[in-house]
Amino acid sequence: MAEYVVDYSEVAGKKAECIEGCGMCCLCQPEVLPSERAYFKENHPRDLVRTKGPEPYTALALKKGCGSCVFLNGDRRCRVYGHRTTYCRQYPYHLYASDRVQVELDLSCRGLWTGRGASALDEAKAVVAAASDRLSEAVKDASAVYEEFYANARAAGVMADSSMLRMSVSEHLDDFTDLGFISQILALSDSDSEMSISGALRGAAYDINDLNDAARAAAMESLSSEDPVNLPVYCGEDLSWNIFSAAESEIVWHVLDGDGNLERKGSAPPQSIRINVPNDEGRKVLADYIRVLNGRDSFLGSVYWLIDADGYADDMANAYYGSMATAVLDILWRTALLDRFFGTGFGARGIRDAVIFYDMDRLDAPAIGAFV
Repeated sequence: MAEYVVDYSEVAGKKAECIEGCGMCCLCQPEVLPSERAYFKENHPRDLVRTKGPEPYTALALKKGCGSCVFLNGDRRCRVYGHRTTYCRQYPYHLYASDRVQVELDLSCRGLWTGRGASALDEAKAVVAAASDRLSEAVKDASAVYEEFYANARAAGVMADSSMLRMSVSEHLDDFTDLGFISQILALSDSDSEMSISGALRGAAYDINDLNDAARAAAMESLSSEDPVNLPVYCGEDLSWNIFSAAESEIVWHVLDGDGNLERKGSAPPQSIRINVPNDEGRKVLADYIRVLNGRDSFLGSVYWLIDADGYADDMANAYYGSMATAVLDILWRTALLDRFFGTGFGARGIRDAVIFYDMDRLDAPAIGAFV
């Protein structure tokens, strides 16, 4: 009997299709677990590497150090499919451990948007069952981290009831698609005292230039890495792998090919990318994604990480609502970026593709829990 609770709410009622020729998951560099290394050491010793960064791990090599997995062939099929790693098998399911386990979907996978495929709930349960031993240990460790965070937050006087924060956002999902409301949330979240979401009004006046500056600052940070491996990838409607990098004077669009080469396709000044108001269908897609974020333990865990990193100076309500508003601005800016290069617009199509562009980065954000 498992010693932890599993929340499947995000996957319930969903379907997951693996689209032939996509290969988006093969751009991730999965950890190779100790039990899996013998096969690769014996058969493909040169293709096991140690990743860079503060927490290196044993992984499969990427083509030219920044492309797809070395085992992805020219038809975007895996050459070692029968021996693919645990994390390859788990995609697009992410298992987040806090004081419970929550299964989250990587919405950068286009196969989650088609309405076709296998039951996501059935697949998620199989993934959880296969990871049972690792999850037990992870929940034990993460629970201790969460208890320490709660104690620190109470001592600093910034603690709030997370269920009430989530309830407040769920009651204002449509409001979070309104630029006036977003502007007021951002202003209130910067105050020294605990904010109330009721202090923000839908349809309030706002300075579009200020919002553009805030949106650009939030989005540009993720585009500024010098290492292509760390840059966000947009899987296009034609299944192309599109990478955007940012410098002070331009945003450059590259397409990554199957051999790990980057081909420059275009560029634009950052100031030319300007957010716009989504149409009604676009707002529906955006509100639905805000609902997903609001239900994710990893999003809450990332807010906790920010509070801890800032020395418990911000009230939890301010940090949570402010983080949600910042996420919405990031999505709207990416919507504008994709419209600039692909003409995707500001309706359901444009917002959907901005979420596809954004969600993998969202799931990679630091949090006090752990993905297993």
